[in-house]
Amino acid sequence: MKSTKPGKQRKYLYNAPLHKKRKWLSSHLSENLLLKYDKRSVPVITGDEVEVMRGSFKGHKDKVASIHVKKQVVEVEGMTTAKADGTKIAKSIHASNLLITKLNLTDRWRRQKLERGLSETTKKEIEREAKEQIKEFEEEKKIAEETLKAEEEIPEETVEEETPKEKTEPVEKTSAKKVEKTVKSEEKTAEEKKEDEPKQKKTETKPKTDKKPVSKKTESIEKKTVSKTPTKPKEKKEEGKA
Repeated sequence: MKSTKPGKQRKYLYNAPLHKKRKWLSSHLSENLLLKYDKRSVPVITGDEVEVMRGSFKGHKDKVASIHVKKQVVEVEGMTTAKADGTKIAKSIHASNLLITKLNLTDRWRRQKLERGLSETTKKEIEREAKEQIKEFEEEKKIAEETLKAEEEIPEETVEEETPKEKTEPVEKTSAKKVEKTVKSEEKTAEEKKEDEPKQKKTETKPKTDKKPVSKKTESIEKKTVSKTPTKPKEKKEEGKA
């Protein structure tokens, strides 16, 4: 970067490509490592043992947990901050505020870069240390896998033992309940039928009662019609004429 203007410098850092941003995430080596590898600083990777040199966590020593290249930030194990709601989040820090105390040599590409320009004795020491680290990493991985399997197997056994008991008991209860319900339903239907029989008889007798008043009315109408017939006046007229 040739410009001295802070605005242009910030713009260059923000818009820089990832391969350059990755190199900028480098931190200084401790005195022992500086003399051994003949280098002042090295890009940080996950697994490096690191000491915090600035900030509220100054003096904290632990391994690098993760690296965010775009944000230009590193997360160290054990560094957390609390949010307003009480949840804890990993605290991020820039790599320039860290000091590498032990390098992670499991990556062969990193070993090749560190071995450039060194003597054969130092190269052999690096390879021997890398083998030890690889063995430790494999052992830790096996232990983690075993713990996960043990945690997964324990709940499965308990579930298998508990589920059949829980399933058989409710089935028996439900079957007994169903039988009781069917018996009750049959009794109710029988009672309802008995209650419906007198109602049906009443409904059958009703139309007979309706017919009687109709017949009386018809008889009264016929009598009226008969009484109104003009038979008598005609006989009187005939008698007068005679």
